[in-house]
Amino acid sequence: MVADRPIVVAGAGAIGCFVGGLLAAGGHRVAMLVRPRVKTEIERFGLRLTDFDGSEQKLGAGQLALSEDPAIFHNAGIVLVTVKSADTADVADQIARHAPQDAVIVSLQNGVGNVAVLRERLGGRRVLAGMVPFNVIAMGEGRFHRSTSGDIHVGADEANTAAALSVPGLTVRASRDITGVQWGKLIINLNNALSALSDMPLAVQLANRDWRKLFADQMAEGVAAMKAAGIAPVSATPIPLRWTPTLLRLPDVIFNAILGSTMKIDPEARSSMWQDLKQGRKTEIDYLQGAVIALAEQNNVDVPLMRRIVALIKQAEAAGNGPPRLTPRQIRGAA
Repeated sequence: MVADRPIVVAGAGAIGCFVGGLLAAGGHRVAMLVRPRVKTEIERFGLRLTDFDGSEQKLGAGQLALSEDPAIFHNAGIVLVTVKSADTADVADQIARHAPQDAVIVSLQNGVGNVAVLRERLGGRRVLAGMVPFNVIAMGEGRFHRSTSGDIHVGADEANTAAALSVPGLTVRASRDITGVQWGKLIINLNNALSALSDMPLAVQLANRDWRKLFADQMAEGVAAMKAAGIAPVSATPIPLRWTPTLLRLPDVIFNAILGSTMKIDPEARSSMWQDLKQGRKTEIDYLQGAVIALAEQNNVDVPLMRRIVALIKQAEAAGNGPPRLTPRQIRGAA
């Protein structure tokens, strides 16, 4: 990062506002490309960042530069891309038109295909992949709540961008296998769809063995597709991926004891896909399950459960009635 130049958040939704807010609280100059609704909300209420551990940060609107105009990229030292995957190409074109050639672009998005899109449209700029393990819920009135634990990972580079982005409350780690880390996160993100279909908080869903078995079976399909493609995913949690399906199938008492010692989940934590269905938005199912299905097709691996989950999410999107509150049996097609 070029000294004294701002960090610009491209697409300040829940993750972007939380990460950008913590960076500003940590002393960085932060600018945000925001939608009108978010700009109005922050200007009225400020930015309030709360955490599952009870901590809280408050920032006034004057501590951040907020704009709906992509010209805000003009002096960026680092650009953090936090838009939905479907919007990556559009925001890349905006960055290309307005950001300095030496700005470092960091993708903090779900899925595994965004960096390729950014690099294609930002020829010559340094683009780093990243992985955000935690969930953030937009609570309204300028409040954004982190509901699960974990540290951000960013691809290692000579400038040590990861260290430049680390501030109190936000640890960013450099990874020399960021592709493996991204695929590992994608495997865990396969549960986003189950959370959305269930309409249950993550903690409640994961405390139920029938839901965990469903997750384990879907994960097994994903791991098989990745293995056939020669991809070695790196676990996004302290639990090695090779153990995860077996652990998910354990009795509730044993599983909950293990989960509690390795990961913190707020009682009201929800997946981003649940939030999308709740608000009538298109989900990222094509960039999560869809990416695994594409691998499976290329390598003749059968993934029937994953295909059914995609179909159910698309039905819920089309219906526009929010999360459909299905049971594991209904998702499996057994009822």
